[in-house]
Amino acid sequence: MGGEQVQQAVDHSLALLGKGLDLQRGRQRDWAGVKAGRLDWSCRRTAVHIAEDLIAYAGQLAGRATSAYVPFELAMEDGSGDADVLDVIRTTGALLSAAVEATPREVRAFHPYPFRAADREGFAAMGVAEVLLHTHDIAEGLGLTAEYAPSVDLCESVLSRLFPHVRPGDNPWATLLWATGRGDLPDRATVTRWHWSNPLHIPAERLTLQGVTPAAAADLAEGGTGGFEWIEGGPIEGTRVGAGMMFKAYEAGVHRPEWGMYVLVREADGLAVGALGHHGAPDEDGRVEVGYDLVESARGHGYMTEALRALADWARERARERGDVSSLFAVVDKVNTPSQGVVSRAGFQLVSDDWADGDQFAYELRLRT
Repeated sequence: MGGEQVQQAVDHSLALLGKGLDLQRGRQRDWAGVKAGRLDWSCRRTAVHIAEDLIAYAGQLAGRATSAYVPFELAMEDGSGDADVLDVIRTTGALLSAAVEATPREVRAFHPYPFRAADREGFAAMGVAEVLLHTHDIAEGLGLTAEYAPSVDLCESVLSRLFPHVRPGDNPWATLLWATGRGDLPDRATVTRWHWSNPLHIPAERLTLQGVTPAAAADLAEGGTGGFEWIEGGPIEGTRVGAGMMFKAYEAGVHRPEWGMYVLVREADGLAVGALGHHGAPDEDGRVEVGYDLVESARGHGYMTEALRALADWARERARERGDVSSLFAVVDKVNTPSQGVVSRAGFQLVSDDWADGDQFAYELRLRT
């Protein structure tokens, strides 16, 4: 998800909005007098909002804002018409596209939902989503809904990137509309409240644990890199297997982003050295199992101990704030002495020496006392 996708969404939107402009001219009405679909806004206000979002996201990336939105607003000149709004959408779309392409991969800027930050792909995806959804709102208000259907690839990318908790369906556009309260699906309850979810990043000393999206998981499982740059020898088979498990959970609609998979990225050079993840959300007792692996050339440097400690610290904070997790659990083969050292140094305690027919040890780290 990058600048090219932002531009694609904007171009498709402008084609539809151009038709809507001609339609309202024929009716001798402007967009300010037409309600935009299910929104309380007019079509004019909604179109301006598209431009506001695009320039705001570009500003976040360009300004490297980390604690709040950059404090500026977009204002249309007095006397500007509806056609002028389309020019502004075109311009702000180009600015976001350029900002996305110019921003390094590791940069993250402030966005409130749900983990207070997003990277360039996140802002690109949010920009695309704003364009797709609000163009739909305007089309609904103007009676042009049947003429607007974004590309399947764009809709799938937005769903995978921003709605990893939503079970994908056969029709990605219909699923996206349902997930944002704009439509109904026969086998799902109506959505009344929603927000999107950018991947969680957890900082450690020399590493960052970067949340893996379903699209990245699918790529890893199929032999790709997941969009990460790996040290020689990576990613290894354990990472690919774990990614496949995560993607299956996404397809089943049971994936929860914060309880998913993280790639360990070295701060010094931006290279991925391994992966660490949960085997699903906490069970009814609040216990969640973790698994991990490192590329062979990265072993022996304490990376996994560091990463597991960082994950445990995040889980402790989660336990204090929400109370939905009580312990981390790990099973280790009895012949895997280095891995036993990792969990022990991270604070896990041995709770069973007879796990899986006696072939494994079981360890647990209690987060609440």
